[in-house]
Parts: sequence; C-alpha cells; structure tokens
Amino acid sequence: MKPRICITPQVHGVGGMVSFLHKFSTAVEKRGVEVTANLQDESFQAVLIIGGSRELARLGQLRRKGVRLVQRLDGINWIHRRRNMPLRHSLRAEYGNLLLSLLRRFWADRIVYQSEFSRRWWNDWFGGLSTPSWVIHNGVDLDAYAPTSSPLPQDFFRLLLVEGSLGGGYEMGLQNAVHLAEVAAPLLPLPLRLRVVGEANAALKREWDARSRVGLEWQGKLRREEIPAQMNLAHAFFSADLHPACPNAVIEALACGLPVVAYDTGSLAELVPASAGQIAPYGADSWRLQPPLAAPLAQGLAQVLQRQSDFRAGARAHAQSALGLETMTDRYLDVLLG
Repeated sequence: MKPRICITPQVHGVGGMVSFLHKFSTAVEKRGVEVTANLQDESFQAVLIIGGSRELARLGQLRRKGVRLVQRLDGINWIHRRRNMPLRHSLRAEYGNLLLSLLRRFWADRIVYQSEFSRRWWNDWFGGLSTPSWVIHNGVDLDAYAPTSSPLPQDFFRLLLVEGSLGGGYEMGLQNAVHLAEVAAPLLPLPLRLRVVGEANAALKREWDARSRVGLEWQGKLRREEIPAQMNLAHAFFSADLHPACPNAVIEALACGLPVVAYDTGSLAELVPASAGQIAPYGADSWRLQPPLAAPLAQGLAQVLQRQSDFRAGARAHAQSALGLETMTDRYLDVLLG
C-alpha cells in the first residue's frame, strides 16, 4: 500500500503558500507518495497543515485516531500593528494569528518552522512548546532556477527588486531600494540602475522617476515563470522584506547565481552566507518601520558588484548544497512519515 498524506488547506492564487503547495505536491508524488486534499478520506497516515485550518473539529478526530498532524509555520502577522490599516484587515490578521497559535499549541503533533528566526519568533510571542519541531528552509527547483548564458550589461550595473505590489502604502521596499542604490552609486566605477518587478501605477512611476537619482527600469507585474530570466539579467538582488520567515525570492535568486544584498532582519542572515551576498545591520528599529541606515549595505553592494564571479559562484553553490527542492522534500517526508 502506497504511503498517503493529506495537505490542507487548499490555497489558491499567488504567494508563498501556493507555490509551496504545488511544488511539494508534485515532488512527493514523483516519489510514489499519494496526496489528497480531502480531510474526510481516512486512508492517509499524516496531514500537513500549511499554516492554519478552520477544520479544527475534524483535525481533532484524526489526531485521536492516530493520524499525525504536522503544522508548517511561516511568520506572524505584525505590519498591521505599525501601520494605519482598515479595521477589517487588522481583525483578520489577529484572527489568523490566534488560529495559528491554537493549532500550534493544542493540535499539532509536530511543527516545521521555515527558519530558525521563525521558530524564535513564535516562541517569543506565543511561548515555547515541548512539541517536537524542525527547521526546514524552503527549496527551489534547481533546474528551473539556474544560471543561463544571458549576457549581463557591461556598461552599467543592474540591481533587481521583486515586489508583488507597489504603492498604496506599501512602497517602503521601493523607497529602501532606491535609497540604497543612490548611496551605493558614487562607490562604483559604472552607473547603477534599479530594475523593479511588480505592479505599479503610472502616477507612482512618474513620482519615483522624478525623485530618484538613479535610473529606474519598470518591468511591471510578471508571471512566476518569467522571473528566472529577470534574475539572470541582473548583477545583484535586493531583498526588501522586513522580518521575512523564509522568502522564496531570495532562494530563487541564489539558485540563479544572483548574489543577494539585504538588511539583517528576519531569516536573511541564515539564508545568505558571506560567499553568496552581503547582509548588513539595519541600523534602526525595523519593528517600528524606521528607515534603515544605508551606508553599510551600500558598501557591501559595491563589493558584490565588483566581485561578480566570486559571489555568483557562491550563490549558486549555496543553493545547490542547502536549498534544493529535493532536499526540502526529503526532510518534510521524514517528518510526516518517518
């Protein structure tokens, strides 16, 4: 009888959870493990809960019958506590935190945190547990995300920023990227341009084109399968997320051999070793959304841009050794069925 697991909930749309669901389901089925999304089907040995679930009563029944419940935890909703958000949005965020924390404390037999940072964060905010837990970084398809022979620009440096949506109060990542590029530009022998991938309206583009002292290249919102090509046309990747649990874009950039530069928040320092990019102190209170100190990271970016062959090789080597989809899948199956 083939091993069988249930993955719940069935998330849709775009984002990290959707990406994980599809690539993990495909990877385990290739190993002969059957996957279902139906919690009423009792022929599985384990359930992987991606974040939270409202099926608490059903999960409780399955646990009493000896089915292993494994919860995969990302980060904690917190931005709404620092920005003026609509009440409905804030309530939804707090409800999500409550649901996740209840599952973590009372339902899960095992917990997978996406990073050491994520584990510390949950323990600090919601208390430590005796529940067995593992840290498993996200993985990437090393064939889909890989260096190519696409020629890099020779007469300027290109810094890449990938954001889902820009504007509407969410332009802090763009602001930090532009400021970093402006501070780094005088340190370089060639001009520096910032390529921006993400949804932005015409007014936002005009505003930032007028404000920025470096050239901006607006690519708009792209399909996920178009991102590797963008990564292979850049010299460095700037991760704009604040306190990310395990950002897929960073792992994808490393797999493409694209060095990563970022401020030291969240899991970034554990994902990007010194051979693969530069992580610099934030220099302010990131939890209060204060502007970062750009100078130290600008120095690091200048090093990355002028030592491309070393850092590009280091980025790809780290992805191959620690961030491959096969490695991630093996570790999850061990937790689920081992």
